[in-house]
Amino acid sequence: MPLPIWTKLAMVLVGLVYLIRIMHWGKQFSITLSVGLGNISNRYWVLLRFVTFAIASAAWVYITNPEKLFIMPLQHTWFWVLISVFYVVISVYPQEVIYRQFFFWRYKDLVPNQQLFILLNASLFCLAHLMFWNNLVLVLTFLGGLLFANTYARSQSVMTTSIEHSLYGLWLFTIGAGEMLAFPMPSS
Repeated sequence: MPLPIWTKLAMVLVGLVYLIRIMHWGKQFSITLSVGLGNISNRYWVLLRFVTFAIASAAWVYITNPEKLFIMPLQHTWFWVLISVFYVVISVYPQEVIYRQFFFWRYKDLVPNQQLFILLNASLFCLAHLMFWNNLVLVLTFLGGLLFANTYARSQSVMTTSIEHSLYGLWLFTIGAGEMLAFPMPSS
C-alpha cells in the first residue's frame, strides 16, 4: 500500500507490542530471552556463511554498478551510521522477535517436522517483503529466512539472529545495494 513510511513503522510497532504482550502472558517473553546470545556454538558457521555472501555480493555490485560500491560509508559516513543504527533497532530486531521468537513459540507444535517448519518460516518471512516488488529481494529474503530460522532453532536467541540478520542487511546497504531494500541511497 502506498502509505507513508512512518505509518508503516507505526503499524509494525503496534504489532510488535501486541505480540510481546501475548508472549508475556504466555510466559514466553522476557528481556533475558530476547537479548541473550543463547548457544552460539555455530557462530563460526554463521561467520563463514556471511563472509561468502559478502564476497559474492560485493563482486555482484562491482560488476553491475561499480559507481555505487561503498558509496555510503565513503561519501556519506554519518548518514550511513545513522541509517545502520535505525535499521538494526527499528527493523531487524522487531522482525526477529516477530518471525523467530513469536513464530517459533506460537506455531512450533503445529508443524512437528523441523525442516518443514523452517521452510514455512522462511516463506512467510519472504512474503513479508513483497512490498518491495523485487524478485531478487524475495530470493534473498527467502534464503535469509532459511539462515535466520536455522540459527534461531539452534541458538534459541533473538539477539543471535538479529546480529546475523543485521550483518546481511547492513552489508547490502554498505556495498550500495540498499535501494532494493528501501534504504535511502544518494545518487552516485
